[in-house]
Amino acid sequence: MITESSFQIKSIPFDENYHPSTDTRLTTNFANLARGDNRQENLRNVLRMINNRFNDLAHWDNPKANRYSVALDIVSVGLHINHDSTNSIFPLIEILNTTIIDQKSNQRIKGLAGNNFSSYVRDYDFSVLLPNYNKNKPEFHVPPDFGYLHGNLFKSFVHSSAYKKNFNKLPVICLSVSTNKTYCRTDNHHPVLGVEYRQQEHSLTDHYFEKMGMQVRYFMPYRSVAPLAFYFFGDLLSDYTTLELISTISTMEAFQKIYRPEIYNANSVAPQSYQPSLSHQDYSLTRIVYDREERSKLATAQGKYTEESFIKPYHARLEQWSASYSA
Repeated sequence: MITESSFQIKSIPFDENYHPSTDTRLTTNFANLARGDNRQENLRNVLRMINNRFNDLAHWDNPKANRYSVALDIVSVGLHINHDSTNSIFPLIEILNTTIIDQKSNQRIKGLAGNNFSSYVRDYDFSVLLPNYNKNKPEFHVPPDFGYLHGNLFKSFVHSSAYKKNFNKLPVICLSVSTNKTYCRTDNHHPVLGVEYRQQEHSLTDHYFEKMGMQVRYFMPYRSVAPLAFYFFGDLLSDYTTLELISTISTMEAFQKIYRPEIYNANSVAPQSYQPSLSHQDYSLTRIVYDREERSKLATAQGKYTEESFIKPYHARLEQWSASYSA
């Protein structure tokens, strides 16, 4: 059902002229920003935030803090589904790919794929499957096979020839830390990623990404106010260049400041023992309009769409494929 040639990759620029495609998950950060009366101003402002933060972190040989800019592409991954007489494409994954533009040398430098991660199947798992499994149960539980199908689909894509033809390194995905975990500052300090935080117990999202084959580490970059969760393959600290890491930090910190200002645009820095909270009141808002309530509603709608158009019609085939899949 899913073979080496099953994945179709398309990309479009994320710039001030961006309009979400019909296949885009409207809960994604970039799609949410690109709708409404303020769409173009939103897009200009977030791109300005990313570029300013990149130059802030890449400060060497950059006295005017304007040497670099970041070009972003939205990479959409479609999955060809061959089932009986049908041959359709399901919108599987969207990620962001960065390119670093060095104005001084007139170079375009490859950045990192991953960054923001968007998945219809993840919407189904978290917004449909998990609530239904826990309905009328006195305590919260996770289904025993939770995340395995999604994880195998993701690993299959990352190890495919389609991925290798388009990207020269494995992805790094950067997300917010969990609000129900406590993170403790360590003495480990990376020149770009910043100070490392650790926690005693992984979050549900951490376990979900583990099924995708990814490890997690938490770092609070220079002049940030809270740690970010970095999901990666291999060795985060030695497999990627300084500029590649900065491209991910600058991109995702900007989105997190907009989406979760209570954590990432707080007016105080995370202490040594830190539990993030969305009820925190001492924070500043950006000038960018973001509809969090709509995002929550759309996640459920998109999860139901996935259930009806992907999970139910191909359930037996997907289970059979996932059970036999090995990366």
